[in-house]
Amino acid sequence: MLKNRGLLRTKTGLVLLFVIIVYWAAAVRAGRPGWRHQEVDWRMTGDARIKAMNYPEDKPPLRLAERGKQLKRPRKETHYPKTALQLEPHAEELTAPVSALVCDSPPIDGFVPWIAVSATDARSDVLEIDAIPTTTVIGSYLTSTPESDYAIGIFDTGSSIHLIGNAAAVQAGMFSAGLVTSNTTDIGGATGSTEVWISMPLGLFIDGLGAVEPNGLLLDTSNMVGQTNVAIAVGQGGSPDLPTAIGSPLSVYFAAHFRNDQQITVIRDSNEFTSPDILFYDLYDPCIPSYSNIIPLELRPLGGTYVQYIYDPFDYPYNPISPSIIIGNFYQSIFFVHSVDLHNGDKSAIDKDRFLFDTGAQITVIGSRVAARLELDPADPDFEVEIMGVTGDTIITPGFYIDSLEIPALGEWLVFNDVPVVLLDISSLEGGTVDGIIGMNLFVDLNFVLRGGGLFGQDEPCIEFGPVIYNITGDIAPQGGDGAVNLLDLAAFSQAWLATPTSPDWNSKADMVGDARINFLDFAVLAQHWLESTAP
Repeated sequence: MLKNRGLLRTKTGLVLLFVIIVYWAAAVRAGRPGWRHQEVDWRMTGDARIKAMNYPEDKPPLRLAERGKQLKRPRKETHYPKTALQLEPHAEELTAPVSALVCDSPPIDGFVPWIAVSATDARSDVLEIDAIPTTTVIGSYLTSTPESDYAIGIFDTGSSIHLIGNAAAVQAGMFSAGLVTSNTTDIGGATGSTEVWISMPLGLFIDGLGAVEPNGLLLDTSNMVGQTNVAIAVGQGGSPDLPTAIGSPLSVYFAAHFRNDQQITVIRDSNEFTSPDILFYDLYDPCIPSYSNIIPLELRPLGGTYVQYIYDPFDYPYNPISPSIIIGNFYQSIFFVHSVDLHNGDKSAIDKDRFLFDTGAQITVIGSRVAARLELDPADPDFEVEIMGVTGDTIITPGFYIDSLEIPALGEWLVFNDVPVVLLDISSLEGGTVDGIIGMNLFVDLNFVLRGGGLFGQDEPCIEFGPVIYNITGDIAPQGGDGAVNLLDLAAFSQAWLATPTSPDWNSKADMVGDARINFLDFAVLAQHWLESTAP
């Protein structure tokens, strides 16, 4: 017995020593005493990704997956915005109040706008270089099984070109169809640039995940929109492979409705993708849903007229030497928010108009100029993130919680309190750097329509938004919920009983405690909310 007790003490000591070593190693890796290191996989602008975050053990950043358990719904209130005049010493006069939708403690990471992407051989005659928008699929698919040979990509307004990863291009049949040229160009990111191939002109079509069956087959192409005669960038392979991202050359021609109250999950090649339901419309379709609050956007640099690729006129057969981009007084226009106000303590940065609106970024970023105005100290951050660029190299950059970020709007302003932001300077297409990036972590509580536009002859782009009315816990059926927990939800729950993420009957909505297994713990949550309803 004594030997056993000694052995037990020895094993206990070893376990404690192991735990201490693990915590010490995490703190060392985090680079700061008392900090923890956590692996993540979040998307940033410019095809970069956040691979880890470091944070004080007593204040972990709030993640989107955890926020549902402590959800603070947006509220309407009267707001008194500060002006530059009021920031002067002894200023006493208050600005006229505005109605605002106030969102407290947004998560550090937002949603990813996943979409289905399909390709055809639809191109125009040689030397016709304009991309042509269309609300129907045109041309012949590149494989005999287009219902499976499609890509899952990102609807990315922060990208000035269309990009498809190497593996996705192979599966879509682009190489076997001879639609990838040997011409190359460089694309940049947070840690450098990488070389990509340029495709021949082709047809590119997208829809939200609602077009995909839960088993991963492309079910319905009738609502796809896209472009013909468009040249795109193609990844050359290697690790990491580039993402598939459909950018501003397409979004300027369409309206996209984001439904955060209707999340869709599909499984593709054993990977699970969850996204708001996204529906695409012709820019002037009268059926586009309408919201009463409007944030004006600008397509900048100004002067865009067409979406075109560039070719070498001295090199027949005139294959593209650049992907299709927005052409005008300048190249590669993207969307910017017209005005952003930021506050931290008694410091403010007012009426900043160089904030990029980037649906492809899960986080919100501020540049050095804004950080200086807010008196943020890079040597004393609230957290840090590790960013991996397109080259695979990583950098560590500081993050902060600022008191508020305000976006003026027609109707209700958007006001965010206790906002996590990452400090990083991002190159601007206008030269210099942007003031920052408005990421999708600020839009998780909203349904909204992104109306493209901004080209010559088009209306100006904008965001129309309204607050999400969240369904109650346990309301998992029909897809998106119906506002009540009843037999429909019990039936959907029963179909997923004992499932895990690798099971064919997996239903992430039925995993109510978030432990990747559907069992009695989830059933207890369902029972707790049985027969609850959002009806008055």
